[in-house]
Amino acid sequence: MKVLLGKKIGMTQIFTEEGVVIPVTVIEAGPEVVTQIKTVETDGYDAVQVGYEDTKPHRVNKPMKGHFEKSGVALKKHIAEFKPEAGETYELGQVITVTEFEEGKKLDVTGISKGKGTQGNIKRHGHHRGPMTHGSKHKRLPGALAAGTYPSRVFKGNKGPGRMGRDTVTVQNVVLAKVIEDRNLLLVKGAIPGHKGGLVRVHYAIKGQDK
Repeated sequence: MKVLLGKKIGMTQIFTEEGVVIPVTVIEAGPEVVTQIKTVETDGYDAVQVGYEDTKPHRVNKPMKGHFEKSGVALKKHIAEFKPEAGETYELGQVITVTEFEEGKKLDVTGISKGKGTQGNIKRHGHHRGPMTHGSKHKRLPGALAAGTYPSRVFKGNKGPGRMGRDTVTVQNVVLAKVIEDRNLLLVKGAIPGHKGGLVRVHYAIKGQDK
């Protein structure tokens, strides 16, 4: 299952030949370089490691510098692994680009959602507020949490205020609307997680793919 790393550029819209407008998210995907070929004999499992986006030497530690020098590729900021499908072969230094993806297919896109800091239970979990009139002192409070005299404690996992966002989120079965090869761009239908410039991981959908 080929994986392509990229950056979320933002959202725009395109028009089909019939004049239908489609909201799309623009992803600058790749190019990425194969940095290591893992095998069962040497690593215990089969995988292909890829690197994305060049970086400066002072931002890479010595072990990783040695790793990239051994592979014969430039220093990379991000690395990822994917399991090759049966019959697929890769070589060190091989470049993977958006040409590997076909328009109209469905993708799974993984990213880090926007961080929203500490939020109350209403915004975080969609709870209802209390009455706003007649002397009510219960407006946006979480309400009663304990279970009376017994067990007289708050159960773990109770929904309440706390940190919201900045979680790993995967959107499944988003349609690849357009591929712009000369600019390394993928235009996927709809929204994907993360802020502008955030790192995303793109691969063909595991479920729901059109045959």
